[in-house]
Amino acid sequence: MTARRIRVVVADDEPLIRAGIRMILTSDPEIEVVAEAANGREAVEAARTHAADVVLLDIQMPVLDGLAALPELRRAVPAARVIVLTTFGERENVLRALEHGSVGFLLKDTAPAELIRAVRATAAGDAYLSPAATRHVVDRLASGREAARAEEARGRVAGLSDRERAVLALLGEGLSNADAGRRLHMSEGTVKTYVSRILAKLDCENRVQAALLARDAGL
Repeated sequence: MTARRIRVVVADDEPLIRAGIRMILTSDPEIEVVAEAANGREAVEAARTHAADVVLLDIQMPVLDGLAALPELRRAVPAARVIVLTTFGERENVLRALEHGSVGFLLKDTAPAELIRAVRATAAGDAYLSPAATRHVVDRLASGREAARAEEARGRVAGLSDRERAVLALLGEGLSNADAGRRLHMSEGTVKTYVSRILAKLDCENRVQAALLARDAGL
């Protein structure tokens, strides 16, 4: 029996970018681009109609931009995992996207292999923060945060055990469960259990929010 392919919606107002992303993703036999969208409204409708697993969402789009579309996507298709497409000129928008439920972001000049990895990872339930951009963007954002926010973050993580703090610190580096397990000499399943516990304790909706909190707290 053939496994179900990962169903992807590509949302960008530039037809050439959509075409390029489609060409890259469809080179992987386990990924299917089920629809394209030129604005946020179309993205929400396409994700709902095609029961998308992953939505690649541009920020700057007409009618309804990516940031405005995010909460609508979460309501319409709760199971869909959203990856925001961005440029370095949109750092603040990236932060807002992550805080509103995006599970990761990619630069528009991301290498084809990384784009495929990101779709596979998010479809499997992981967050994907582009290694080429994560540290630069998150560090830049974190450096401009007010001291009060950092203090709040430190207070929230104070209730974690030493092991939970260690796992959270690796989330802040963008590591997957498997990579964190190798770093801490733990099984991937054990790390997954710790991550679930950490998200519950910190009242975070996903790994990305926890990673940002780790950075704010200085872990």
